[in-house]
Amino acid sequence: MTLSSKVAVNPLPWILGRDTWDLSLATVTAAAAGISDAGFTAIHADVPDGTSVADYRALLSDHGLRPAPGYIAGEFDVAASELPALIDMARRRAGQQAELGLTEVFLASQLYPERIDVPAEGAGFEPGRLELVIERIAAVAEVITAEGVTPCFHPHVGSWIETEHEIRALLEAVDAAILSFGPDTGHMFWAGMDPAAVIASYAERVRAIHLKDVHHAAVQRARAQHENYSGAAFTEHVWTEPGRGDVDFDAVFAALPRSYDGWFVVEVDVPDLPTKEESTAESARWILAQPTLGVG
Repeated sequence: MTLSSKVAVNPLPWILGRDTWDLSLATVTAAAAGISDAGFTAIHADVPDGTSVADYRALLSDHGLRPAPGYIAGEFDVAASELPALIDMARRRAGQQAELGLTEVFLASQLYPERIDVPAEGAGFEPGRLELVIERIAAVAEVITAEGVTPCFHPHVGSWIETEHEIRALLEAVDAAILSFGPDTGHMFWAGMDPAAVIASYAERVRAIHLKDVHHAAVQRARAQHENYSGAAFTEHVWTEPGRGDVDFDAVFAALPRSYDGWFVVEVDVPDLPTKEESTAESARWILAQPTLGVG
């Protein structure tokens, strides 16, 4: 079984732990092997620290994989004195993506304690901070665009761009010429949105999309039990393999323009099935059953 369209998977089940993040070369190598074994032919591309782009590309090639859009995350509410470092980080990461031959990258806000503690509810909202975050995202987007890569903004539970109001405020404020949309169906659903409706509003700006599924009942349990982000993900299993949850993917696909030719990146942050290998294989089986994605 192989997947041959512009379809990729994020290696998060190998990289993400409850209190850990391991983007080491050894972990990425193991992830590449498991993802290839599942039948995927492309991987969400993030170059491990200390690894050259050429060596990373060779690693993927050794496993029959090609790079798909990676991820740039920043703290967009930092003091003005820290802005140059944020800009430099974005320029360097965008340069890596360009060197990999990619033309899009997901851009997101880092997570913050106020929203990690009370996820998906817009905790601690401040209009002035939202304005600042939007201004900083626009500045970073310009830098990424100058590297020949299109930034696709990715809303994320736990970040300052979490709610529908915040997503719409950002996309309305920042010129589409420098910032496209990279919706994540799972984060949007968890935060109470109809992902298809939001995508439909900005369909012409979508250049890449994360396909992620959610158990609505798990979201309700997590909220009732006042679970933080980690508890919701690892204890209540908010996330699940695509097709096993409550996101209406048929509606999501229908909301995209018929001319859409961007990437679809499957994400299962925390496997709902017993192992990461089973989870990734199930994601591949689901992808193969989606005629909209044009896989073969």
